[in-house]
Amino acid sequence: MFKHSVMTVAIAAAFALPLSAGAAESPELAAIRAQIQEMKQSYEARLQALEQRLQDAQAAVAEAQNAAASAQQANAPAAPAAPAPAAPTTAAAGDNSFNPSISLVLGGTFSNLSQDPSTYRFGGFMPPVGEVGPGSRSFNLGESELTMAANIDPMFAGQLTFALTGENEASVEEAFVRTRELGGGTNVKAGRFLSGVGYLNAQHSHTWDFVDAPLAYQAFFGGQYKPDGVQVRWLAPFNTFLEVGAEVGSGRSFPGNDRNKNGFNATSVFAHAGDDIGDSASWRAGLSYLRTGAADRAYEFDGIPNAFSGKSSIWMADAVYKWAPNGNPTRTNFKLQGEYMRRKESGTLAAGELADAYASTQSGWYLQGVYQFMPNWRAGLRFDRLSSGTPFIGLVDSGALGMDAFPALVRYKPQRSSVMLDWSPSEFSRLRLQFARDEARPGQTDNQVYLQYIMSLGAHAGHTF
Repeated sequence: MFKHSVMTVAIAAAFALPLSAGAAESPELAAIRAQIQEMKQSYEARLQALEQRLQDAQAAVAEAQNAAASAQQANAPAAPAAPAPAAPTTAAAGDNSFNPSISLVLGGTFSNLSQDPSTYRFGGFMPPVGEVGPGSRSFNLGESELTMAANIDPMFAGQLTFALTGENEASVEEAFVRTRELGGGTNVKAGRFLSGVGYLNAQHSHTWDFVDAPLAYQAFFGGQYKPDGVQVRWLAPFNTFLEVGAEVGSGRSFPGNDRNKNGFNATSVFAHAGDDIGDSASWRAGLSYLRTGAADRAYEFDGIPNAFSGKSSIWMADAVYKWAPNGNPTRTNFKLQGEYMRRKESGTLAAGELADAYASTQSGWYLQGVYQFMPNWRAGLRFDRLSSGTPFIGLVDSGALGMDAFPALVRYKPQRSSVMLDWSPSEFSRLRLQFARDEARPGQTDNQVYLQYIMSLGAHAGHTF
């Protein structure tokens, strides 16, 4: 009997204990469930609020697009309504849309010249306008360049380059907008830019292999040809590099000048082709043509004023060959480049109150080779030559004036030989020693010695071939 009673109590206790425990946890579980339910309601309310804001924003955009389309239809009723352009996203516009990359190139020279640089000229040529001659003696700040560039949106990019000279002058070297990709290999550039004619013209001076520009560039372009205008380039979809371009401009850049005339006052076309030769060499060659004009382009020589009015056209041929073992230029490499220029001018030439017909055919060329014989060290040799030809001067031919009225145009062939050695501790710095024997002035030899530094700071775009 006692055993049965104990068993009964044990069984009852075994079933009764869980029930009592469950009855004790019910308030806590209820509280947790209540908190979860409260959080769910809170999140649902916030989600609903966000969804409502999204719907309102979409409705506002649609309303703005409809308003723009209606306005466009009102302004151009005959044309079909064009879809509103999609707003560019930040990612599509580029990482630096509102933060242009800025680069600064600092340059300076120490010059030792055996002849007075103020008397520098090219014998047989009308004195050009621009950056001509060896510069000043002693220390010179040289030309520094400040460049800002960025993508504007998915379609356009822009660049501005200031040239700061040692004479405390600032000028706009380049300021242009360009398309990023029009499709089919075509792109357009508008503003002021370095023309695509020739080879060296499109390169900034701090990338040159010698301190100064070839004599032909100085005599025919006044340094470099930088038109204000529009340029169109087309890159052919071939395995071999082929590029064709055309430019129209205001015609104010030398050898033209400001003629106060509407329309396209200067035109140029160019074509370049290139390819690899095995694994270690490559080449590029091109042809260019520039046509412009001048009105009363004045110059004065030995106190005698003259002025040319007429047309000026220049043909250019350029070629570049590069060699680097297995395509790796870091240790040794070699570059050979040359350009030939031929200019024809026809019109009238005035001396004082008299004026008559004028025609000339002048040419110039240079050939240079630069060899990197060990890492960071290069040596180069350049030879320049100009030919003034024999111009036709109506006032002289008719006997109205003698050749002494045009002393700058007496037939001559200026020439120069240059040798240089430079050291580049990195891609951002370069030190150069250059010696030149310059015979641009008739009967005078100018021995020129330069020490030059070029330092690059900040982001900088890659250089061309």
